[in-house]
Amino acid sequence: MQLTDPKGKLYSFTITSGKEWHTHKGWITHDDLIGLPEGSVVSTTAGLKFTAFIPLLSDYVLSMPRGATIVYPKDAAMIVGVADIYPGARVLEAGVGSGALTISLLRAVGPGGSVHSVERRQDFADNATANITEYFGAKPSYWSLDVGSVQDKEFTEEFDRVILDMLSPWECVEMAARVLRPGGVFLAYVATTTQLAATAEALKEDGHFTEPESSETIVRGWHHEGLAVRPQQRMIGHTGFLIISRRMAPGVEVLARRRRPAKGAYGVPEE
Repeated sequence: MQLTDPKGKLYSFTITSGKEWHTHKGWITHDDLIGLPEGSVVSTTAGLKFTAFIPLLSDYVLSMPRGATIVYPKDAAMIVGVADIYPGARVLEAGVGSGALTISLLRAVGPGGSVHSVERRQDFADNATANITEYFGAKPSYWSLDVGSVQDKEFTEEFDRVILDMLSPWECVEMAARVLRPGGVFLAYVATTTQLAATAEALKEDGHFTEPESSETIVRGWHHEGLAVRPQQRMIGHTGFLIISRRMAPGVEVLARRRRPAKGAYGVPEE
């Protein structure tokens, strides 16, 4: 349940019969919330009013317990969109973190697809499992999670998408070329330009992928009070870069890039 006060502050909790939710001005009995339609207004025993809704996915991931920094909703939405995560897709994910992106992937592929996640740290894997299980009400049958390095895993199945949220995704390009079907999508989420450059060069040098494309997403909110419409002073600026490429058909040579690189882009030529 998500309660919002008149100032816009959000409060999230799980409804449990017999419990109470307390504020500085009275409390609300959980049993009084059961059966209410979304969008109802509820009051504490002292008259403090809240609007009640079931949390959206973005609200849930921003409030759930974190073992690692989450992939923010703006980036998760872009990943699902630009990587074309569709119902029935087979997705390999490396770097599950707190499970925020995994939830979006699972919702996108649905029961007809599958998400195979790999996480190096056991504590992150345990926290992500708890968050995902709580969100869906049970662990999805079409989700599997391995603990270890994705480079060391032997995969017998073929994947439609490889999504990497990890420190060194360039180390996984060769692995991605092996497990992706022709036309499959490789996407890495990285925080720095150094990681971006290393991943782009690895994709180009591998010879099995199209010319990579990179982007970042910047979201700016707006205030609107009558005729006073202006941008918010705080905005969600840079959180990370997306780099995306597609698997070529076996034995097909990648077409050479035709645009001219900037002078000095590849270092100073030797005399």
